[in-house]
Amino acid sequence: MTYNTKQSREILACLKSFGHRHVTVTTIRDALAKNGSSVGIATIYRQLEKMEKDGVVRKFILDGKAGACFQYAGEESGRCEEHYHLKCERCGKLIHLQCHLLDSVEDHILADHGFKVNSMKTVLYGICAECAEKEGEEPSC
Repeated sequence: MTYNTKQSREILACLKSFGHRHVTVTTIRDALAKNGSSVGIATIYRQLEKMEKDGVVRKFILDGKAGACFQYAGEESGRCEEHYHLKCERCGKLIHLQCHLLDSVEDHILADHGFKVNSMKTVLYGICAECAEKEGEEPSC
């Protein structure tokens, strides 16, 4: 695992700066540009693929509509543990959800239906509290 080019080091440093947040390639490019670096989209994708293979980055493909998002997987990021994700259909925010009730549902599905749910790849879609508040809706519980 060697990231010895200037661009790869910049991309890795940028990912680290986001901590445990999920970010898109566009977000990475914009953050790099804000800091005076002009790393191209293709280079960012190539470096992220290498980092994913090395276990430095996690890649999430949430649906067929939006592009992938990435998360730094190093020790400093507050490692992403097994949990579900909530995806806001309005603003696109991705929320980590650790919920004992869903753990019970997962156990039930395994015990009664013989199916092991992969919580890291399970995404529940809806509307986040901020978007619901902006539109005068009550978020679903």
